[in-house]
Amino acid sequence: MTIKTVRCIYPYKRIQEYKEHNMEQLAQFFKALSDETRLRIVMLLTQGELCVCDLMFVLDEPQSKVSRHLAFLKHSGLTNSKRAGVWMHYWLKESVDDVHRTQLNFLKGQLSHLPQFRMDREKLLELKRQGGCKAMMKFKATRWSKGHPARTKNAPLS
Repeated sequence: MTIKTVRCIYPYKRIQEYKEHNMEQLAQFFKALSDETRLRIVMLLTQGELCVCDLMFVLDEPQSKVSRHLAFLKHSGLTNSKRAGVWMHYWLKESVDDVHRTQLNFLKGQLSHLPQFRMDREKLLELKRQGGCKAMMKFKATRWSKGHPARTKNAPLS
């Protein structure tokens, strides 16, 4: 987002530009939270840094969909990310804006008791108890290769 610089002898014009810029940021913040999947991701990230595969498991969504929503959240200024080998980790950005910080604290406090968010949190805690996303990926890969005839060594392709 860019701020247009206008030469003006009146200083209140610059103040107005600043307020408009903040309004754009605020609108983008609420747009980012207007999708159910992104709201669930934000609520999960209130628990701390998570890998994309953690989010895939909890949300039961494919990597492409989770990554698309994470990119939207990052573009909106809500998250940061880092690469750790082949894994991408995301966390909520420490907001310097009081409005964003207050809204995120409100969401965490008021929405965490709702059934969907409770189930997501319980699923995440269970995943962490089992060793995190890497352990779960191995488990799913083993289960999938055993249960799918086309993936076993000697099975004919149909």
